[in-house]
Amino acid sequence: MENNTAQKHLVGVSDMKVSANEGDIIVTHSLGSCIGVTIYDPKANVGGMLHYQLPSSDCRPERAAENPCMFADTGLPALFKSAYRLGAEKKRLVVKVAGGSNVMDKTGFFQIGRRNYISLKKILWKNGVLIAAEDIGGDSWRTMKLEIGTGRVLIKNGSGEFEL
Repeated sequence: MENNTAQKHLVGVSDMKVSANEGDIIVTHSLGSCIGVTIYDPKANVGGMLHYQLPSSDCRPERAAENPCMFADTGLPALFKSAYRLGAEKKRLVVKVAGGSNVMDKTGFFQIGRRNYISLKKILWKNGVLIAAEDIGGDSWRTMKLEIGTGRVLIKNGSGEFEL
């Protein structure tokens, strides 16, 4: 039976969305050095996506207070807690990530993408959460899409589209 209230949720930079509506799709565009994180609980049929810019809020605590989704260390807890409120359970969550490229930093001098990814891995490891699939690094942009009804994550880049 088709859900007529299905929505497409757009996640901007430093933003997140969570849904328990089976027909919903959550999508983010222009993942460069930023990281896109999807979480999905197949039993509760709850999923969410975070698009964060920077690894740590230590340098800008006032910005983190205004928008926790800007940073890995404040955005990830916000994403997980939002999913828990909709019935997701940590032990069932499937985590997929994309981004962390050097689109704007071809020489790799700042390594923001790499630092974003390392921060993510540390936070997840510390909390006993594993990454099920990832598409990280390189030098191209990505679009990431999460289908709430299936948990499928699709990645689109300059070479085409594939399931993560």
